[in-house]
Amino acid sequence: MINKNGIKIGLIGLIFFLQSCGAYNFSGADIGTAQSFQVNFFQNYADQTPGSTIVPGLDRDFTLALQDMINNLTSLSLTGNNGDLLYEGEIVEYKVIPMTATADQLTSQNRLTMSVNVRFYNTTKEDSDFERRFSFFYDFDAAASLTSIQATAHEEIFERLTQDIFNASLGNW
Repeated sequence: MINKNGIKIGLIGLIFFLQSCGAYNFSGADIGTAQSFQVNFFQNYADQTPGSTIVPGLDRDFTLALQDMINNLTSLSLTGNNGDLLYEGEIVEYKVIPMTATADQLTSQNRLTMSVNVRFYNTTKEDSDFERRFSFFYDFDAAASLTSIQATAHEEIFERLTQDIFNASLGNW
């Protein structure tokens, strides 16, 4: 025999549970009342920094990585214009420098560093707007060529940069 009061209580509990899950956000993102976001193309101006180089497609790949990060961690809709949240900026550094040397003064490890300047605008909460530089690096063996480690390096650098940008703009901690 099924207890009708137990079923009613169970259904009410399930409804409350599902509603509370809708408000919870695993990423900790504070999107407020924003409904959409826009990521403008990040131009590559790295060659304007001494020692930096231009890598074809880096600008496109980074722009897409930032869009994907925000898209995957929020319920916001990606839009091409008039987004409630706007990310724009430029790649300002992309260079390899020697980090460690061997006893005979040869380089044993290199560091690839990438920096981006980001401007963030929140039309629903203007006191959260900012302009800031984000930077991260990838260390690799000096015997390896840049092209041989580039895919792995970009994956790690993009992951860290986009996470830092996400935390600065929408992090709720």
